Amino acid sequence: MLKTGWMMLALLTVGVGCVEAGPRLKGNVRIDGSSTVFPITEAVAEEYRAVQPKVRVTVGISGTGGGFKKFYAGETDINDASRPIKDKEIAQAQEAGIEFIELPVAYDGLSVVVSRENTWVDHLTPAELKRMWEPGSTVMTWQDVRAEWPAEKLHLFGPGTDSGTFDYFTEVINGKSQACRADFTASEDDNVLVKGVAGDPHALGFFGYAYYVENRDQLRAVPIDGGRGPVAPSSESINNGTYTPLSRPIFVYVSVDAAARPEVKDFVEFYLENAPALVSEVGYVPLPDEIYTIARERLDGKITGTVFGDGHGESLADLFRVSSGT
Repeated sequence: MLKTGWMMLALLTVGVGCVEAGPRLKGNVRIDGSSTVFPITEAVAEEYRAVQPKVRVTVGISGTGGGFKKFYAGETDINDASRPIKDKEIAQAQEAGIEFIELPVAYDGLSVVVSRENTWVDHLTPAELKRMWEPGSTVMTWQDVRAEWPAEKLHLFGPGTDSGTFDYFTEVINGKSQACRADFTASEDDNVLVKGVAGDPHALGFFGYAYYVENRDQLRAVPIDGGRGPVAPSSESINNGTYTPLSRPIFVYVSVDAAARPEVKDFVEFYLENAPALVSEVGYVPLPDEIYTIARERLDGKITGTVFGDGHGESLADLFRVSSGT
């Protein structure tokens, strides 16, 4: 499981290009949120402890939505998020007097997976996924998806409703965030989903790409045909946009008040400086260097708010470039 990989990262500093330690700092950095982003943040925290051992960095997993609740309640300094912040969360943060800086940290390809024992699924389309997952779905067996597939009961596994991955999947596949059939096994712990799918030849689930990569000996990623032929998730297909429509950026959100504390600002600077190497180490896809540069400028300039929903271009670089005035 991924936990083993994270523990090893503290020993794998060669090639990570860590920032030279500055003044010795003390304090606490409190982080919660997305289980998808957790592997990256935990890897960064492990490396950071080596250069700032007196800064206590804690990383929790409450799901993106659950993490935002703690974030705008002032219980955390940073929220890991596998989707952009929602309008209602922005309103709740404003009501609480919490300003935030939105920082992209990696690309993820949300992976649809089956057991290695499943030999019949060659690919799926977004339309077929919708039929399987939409509210009121009548798909109960694999044969209900395609007539040539076995008449075995379909067992579905997915993230809990507080998960940003659940939000993203339901919005892209079902047309509305949180719109989903209720009869599936849900968990905020992606390792529970991995075990559930791996142990059941009739199961299908979805979660972040890193969890698939770490468990590819037990799982098979289903290629998705978004209109140009079946494409499986890979570093290349996620980065070049051919794995569609399930590729997405993932984020950290930093409280402006927290970023005024030296230990939090230093941790986030360290995060952005070392993200390219550590993102790859845990199985995600690094962003272009330009976006990490813009992210550092947003942090230094205390540029608040979200870049999403404002109509400025389509690419991630365009969105952040326009918002940052670069």
